[in-house]
Amino acid sequence: MTDFNQITHSDIDWIKLWQNARNRKGWASKGPAEWDKKSSSFASRNKTSPYIDLLMSHLPLEADMTVLDVGSGPGTLALPIAKKVRSVTALDFSPGMLAILQDSARENGQKNIRTVECAWEDDWDAKSILPHDIAIASRSMSVDNIAEAIKKLNAHSSKYVFITDRISPTPFDPLLFEALGRNFESGPDYIYTLNILYTMGIHPNVTILELERELRFDNIDQALQSYSWMIKDLTTSEEHTLKRYLENTSTQDEQGQLVIHRDPPPRWALIWWDCSNL
Repeated sequence: MTDFNQITHSDIDWIKLWQNARNRKGWASKGPAEWDKKSSSFASRNKTSPYIDLLMSHLPLEADMTVLDVGSGPGTLALPIAKKVRSVTALDFSPGMLAILQDSARENGQKNIRTVECAWEDDWDAKSILPHDIAIASRSMSVDNIAEAIKKLNAHSSKYVFITDRISPTPFDPLLFEALGRNFESGPDYIYTLNILYTMGIHPNVTILELERELRFDNIDQALQSYSWMIKDLTTSEEHTLKRYLENTSTQDEQGQLVIHRDPPPRWALIWWDCSNL
């Protein structure tokens, strides 16, 4: 039997606890093919998200800087950041996401964005990924090995590392899991990441980014598509339950859009540190 009266923070294996929580999470990590299918709708919904301005307001961007955007998706951050810096390298394992980013950059006349099809687990050096002034991992820390991911970010940044990590239950809806008769297991969120950073000798800054409480969709099918993304191995019966749940918990605004009130609202932890002295 463990004598907890003798345990201190240094006795805790936070990476092991992070892995335990990850193994119990009630949602499935998506692969490149699944993100390819979602790329168009994801890009459309995130193009005007308040998350962009919230995060951008904390980035120390300068005109002569280079920025590495890991898990860039369709350019949610890479595109606006590229307007303020010398160049951006956008990494993502989904070619569909990168194709949308490239199309958007061409439409905007932005020639300072380099896209690289690359995963966290790949050899970044073999992909010619050099150190940048700032490395960003925005809502893309669903990795198999978090300590190695942090080391890669440090190795590929000369000044700052910025990551945003989930604050449970974001981005999930525990009441939906309850309606489906499933236990809600969030998986590891930012509190694990903070403790892992501490054990690695990194003492970061933390800011909480809180998004809008109301989520809007054009119709029930669009909402169903978005919410079904949360559920692992959704059955046909559960899909019907999900649709009823959304119909019963949503309202309609004056423009005819479906409105879902989220409580608590989505919250993300912006975690950043100066890596120049590490």
